[in-house]
Amino acid sequence: MSTDLGTTPTTRTPRLVLAILVVALVATPVLAFPYVMLDRSASRIDVQTDLAWILLVIHVPSAATAMILGALQFVPRIRARRPVHRAIGRTFLGIGTLAFMVTGIPLALSTPDGNITRFGVLVPATLWPVVALIAWRAIRRGDVVRHREWMIRLYAITFFAITTRMLVPLMLLAQVPVMSSWYDGDPQAAVSASIPYGQWLGWIVNLALAEWIIRRTRKTS
Repeated sequence: MSTDLGTTPTTRTPRLVLAILVVALVATPVLAFPYVMLDRSASRIDVQTDLAWILLVIHVPSAATAMILGALQFVPRIRARRPVHRAIGRTFLGIGTLAFMVTGIPLALSTPDGNITRFGVLVPATLWPVVALIAWRAIRRGDVVRHREWMIRLYAITFFAITTRMLVPLMLLAQVPVMSSWYDGDPQAAVSASIPYGQWLGWIVNLALAEWIIRRTRKTS
């Protein structure tokens, strides 16, 4: 599989980017539907207060939109059209800031699900604006290579919620042999116990993959 995320001049969209776009386009309406429709009873996240619900209504659709816009930044034909690339990039940074810093951090701090869940979300939400600032400063200096590398890292953080939802089922499958002894055969208990760790793994795995792609691209270049 090609792992080029936009560091070599080509008009062919890497397969990894296509896969990410497909997943993002499929997942976005599923994840965002309850919040776009303002259906609090259908929320997949435990809502404790009215403020938390308002933050979720803003956070989930904006994070989903950022996932799509961020992936478009790695499409060579779009990247080659500088005004379009710049406009999408600025929109991505604005919506991402709303999703991760403005709403993501307060949601993480207010979660009732314990410190594992709290910091599993708080760390990437805090990293997002820091990495975004580094990427922005790089392009302001005209350092295109470093800008692209930091944007790869930034998108890895942006995509972590989807990766989490992919990893949790795998974690559950791995626990099948011990399900009866660990959770008294209760699948829901296993799900509840696995999600917090899946949230950590989501952004850790993504950042590890991003670093592998960046280092491999440096060697190729």
